[in-house]
Amino acid sequence: MQHIEPDTQRQPVSKVFLAFLQLGLTSFGGPVAHLGYFREAFVVRRQWLDERAYADLVALCQFLPGPASSQVGIGIGLAKAGLPGAFAAWFAFTLPSAVALTVFGYGFVVLEESIPTGVLHGLKVVAVAVVAQAVWGMARSLCPDAPRVTLCVLAAIGVLAAPTPFTQVAMIIAGGIAGLIWLSTEPGARSTSLNIRVGRRLAVSLLVLFFVLLIGLPLLVVAHPSPALALVDSFYRTGSLVFGGGHVVLPLLQAEVVPPGWVTNDAFLAGYGAAQAVPGPLFTFAAYLGTVMDNPPNGWLGALLCLLAIFAPSFLLVIGVLPFWDAMCNLQWVQKALLGVNAVVVGLLLAALYNPVWTSGILSAADFALALGAFTLLAFWKVPPWLVVVLTAVGGWAIQYVSVL
Repeated sequence: MQHIEPDTQRQPVSKVFLAFLQLGLTSFGGPVAHLGYFREAFVVRRQWLDERAYADLVALCQFLPGPASSQVGIGIGLAKAGLPGAFAAWFAFTLPSAVALTVFGYGFVVLEESIPTGVLHGLKVVAVAVVAQAVWGMARSLCPDAPRVTLCVLAAIGVLAAPTPFTQVAMIIAGGIAGLIWLSTEPGARSTSLNIRVGRRLAVSLLVLFFVLLIGLPLLVVAHPSPALALVDSFYRTGSLVFGGGHVVLPLLQAEVVPPGWVTNDAFLAGYGAAQAVPGPLFTFAAYLGTVMDNPPNGWLGALLCLLAIFAPSFLLVIGVLPFWDAMCNLQWVQKALLGVNAVVVGLLLAALYNPVWTSGILSAADFALALGAFTLLAFWKVPPWLVVVLTAVGGWAIQYVSVL
C-alpha cells in the first residue's frame, strides 16, 4: 500500500472550524462512528495526519475520561491551529447538537416526534457502514501481520466478553505490554509528530487546574451553597470521571439530576430520545438538561453553564497531556508499545462495530442490504460521508414505508 505523507502545515483557524462544523452537522451514530468520520475527513481526504498518528491520538483519548471523539477533535484542532484551533474544533463540532437540544428543551421543536422512525433507523444503519469502513481501513494499515491481527482479535473478544470501560483500558495496557515484548519497529514505522506547540509550563498548569477543580468544587459547594455552583460541580465531576464515551454518560447524568429533583424523569427520558436523533457528541445532552432545569439557572444560561462544565475537563486533560505525549511517541520503546496499542484500538472498534453499532442498526435483511450499499459508496465510490448519511436516512424511511404497505 502506498504511503501518503500527511500535510504537516498549520491550517487557518477558519478552515479547522468549517471542517468540524460539517462533521458536527452530519456525524450521526455516536462516538465510535465519529472516529470513523474523523478518520475519513482528516486522514484520508485532507491528509492532515497519518494513520499511525491518528491511532495514537485515539489511543490516548481512550485512556482519558470524557468524550473520546470530542477529545480527538480537540487534539486535531490543537495540532493544526494551536489553542484557537482546539477551541474552534470543539465549538464547531458541538454547536449544531447543542443548539438543537437547547431548542428541543424549550419545546419549540419535538425532534423525536417530527422525524419518521425509519429515518432515525437509517441513521443507525449508516453508522454501521462508517465504523466498518474505519475498521477495514485502519486494520489494513495497523494490523498488517499475524501478531497484530491476533492482538486485534483478542482485544475484540475481551471487550465483547466484558463490555466495560475498564476492560477497554486494560486491553490498551495489555496491548502496550505485548508490543514491548512481541513486536519490533520497522524502518519508516515512526508516527508523524502531531507538532503540538503548547509550552510545558502551561500544560502542567492545566493538569494541576483539572485536579484543583475536581477536588475543590465539592468543597466550595459545601462552603458556599449555590444552585449554579452545584450544577458546575455535578457536570464537571461527570465529565472528569466518565470513561467510555457518550452512551455511558447518559445514565450517569440521570443519577446526578433526577434524584435531587433538578429534572423530572419524564423530561430526562424525552431528552434522551432527542439526543439519539442529533449529530455530534452525546455530551451535548448537558445543554438540554441545563435548559429544562426546574429552578434557575435554567434556559439558555443553564444550557451554557452545563455544557461548559461537562466539556471543561476534556480541554484541561487533552491540552495538558498532548505536549508530553507527542514527545514520548519519539522514543523507540514507546513506538514498540504503540504498535501493540494501535492494534488493540482496531480491536476495540471491531468490538464496537458489533455492539452497539451492529446490534442496534441491523435488524433485518433490508437493513443489512442498506448498510452494504452505504459501505460500498463510502469505501469504493468515495462518496462524501454527508451525502451517504442523507441517502441512507432516505433508505431507512423507504424500508419503513414499504414494510407498512
